[in-house]
Amino acid sequence: MTGPDGHPESELDGDFGVRPYTVTNGRTKPSTPLDLVSLVRATGKSKVPPERLGLEHAQALQLCAATTSVAEVAAHLRQPVVVTKVLLSDLIESGAVTARFPTFDSTDPSRLEALLDGLRRL
Repeated sequence: MTGPDGHPESELDGDFGVRPYTVTNGRTKPSTPLDLVSLVRATGKSKVPPERLGLEHAQALQLCAATTSVAEVAAHLRQPVVVTKVLLSDLIESGAVTARFPTFDSTDPSRLEALLDGLRRL
């Protein structure tokens, strides 16, 4: 089968590069619940040697050298968010990455007003 550019379709899938199911070995659900705004950071304590990581796992780990959000990692990897969540979950399970989940106190009226003001400025 050929793609829209006349070249044979292979492991490539549009703007995402390698097909998502290839990157995640067919998995569609991350083992660790992550939000787009969850913050991830490399620990330097992986149970898996870096040379045994797949390319996408290694790239995600490198992006986590500084604290970054799941959304940012997905954007840099140019992968769908669910694929990025699966990759990051694997890294979390191996001890290579830690995640902090955002907390928001919705009972504080001043925070809600600050949020509303920020949204209005957009």
